[in-house]
Amino acid sequence: MVKGKKREGVKAGNTKQILNFALSACSILLLLWVWFSVSAVNSRLIPTPAVTWERFLLLLEKPVMRVSFGGHILISLRRILLALIASWIIGISFGVFIGWNKKMNALLGSVFELIRPIPPLAWIPLITICFGIGEFPKLLIVFIGAVMPVIINSRAGMQGIEQIYLDVGIAFNGTQAQVLKEIAIPAALPVIFAGIRTSTSVAWSVVLAAEMIGANAGVGFLVVRGMNGDDMALVVVAMITIGVIGALLSVLTSWMERLVCPWMNIK
Repeated sequence: MVKGKKREGVKAGNTKQILNFALSACSILLLLWVWFSVSAVNSRLIPTPAVTWERFLLLLEKPVMRVSFGGHILISLRRILLALIASWIIGISFGVFIGWNKKMNALLGSVFELIRPIPPLAWIPLITICFGIGEFPKLLIVFIGAVMPVIINSRAGMQGIEQIYLDVGIAFNGTQAQVLKEIAIPAALPVIFAGIRTSTSVAWSVVLAAEMIGANAGVGFLVVRGMNGDDMALVVVAMITIGVIGALLSVLTSWMERLVCPWMNIK
């Protein structure tokens, strides 16, 4: 009887996976159909998939600004990696600090709430005036965009812990540091990782915008290069690359969450 129920559960799970895969395939096919239809109306404005593929192959052969296609991708990834590492370290530390300490939240939380709504791109004029248009300003812009969701979720995760869990730690004579390390932070990790996932997508968007404003390499630079050179096929290639890399980054952060929070996968 139990084995029969297990088989039915496995069969239902396999059916659900097949259905999800079929729906995903249908959505991709629908997107391709829309692309074919629109490019057939105005192939100069929206290049066909065949023309885009040819431009992709040409991009692999002929570098842009003496940088290969893979080189442009690596430059963009390097920028967000450096900014993300800094934003995760600083954002989690600061978010946990103000979320755990009510006095510090009262002191610093209001200042953070004033700065938080400012879009990262709004900082570009001020950062450009102060630091120019080199590599550091781009990293700083990405950092500003990525650190905000990490702080927000880290603080929310700490403030959302049920008091009963903290009381248990105190009842067993745990110090504040022990309760924070052994109970509070592990309990807040799922919410913190939600901020990490958001910060990764924000960082990828912001670095592309920063590269479009002032850069001589990167995936965002390829978009600008295609626009200025009336090379819409290059723009589409860069856009597809942006989407694929963004999806891969999302998968990577989900894998990191499963690795750090294995208990979240228990059904």
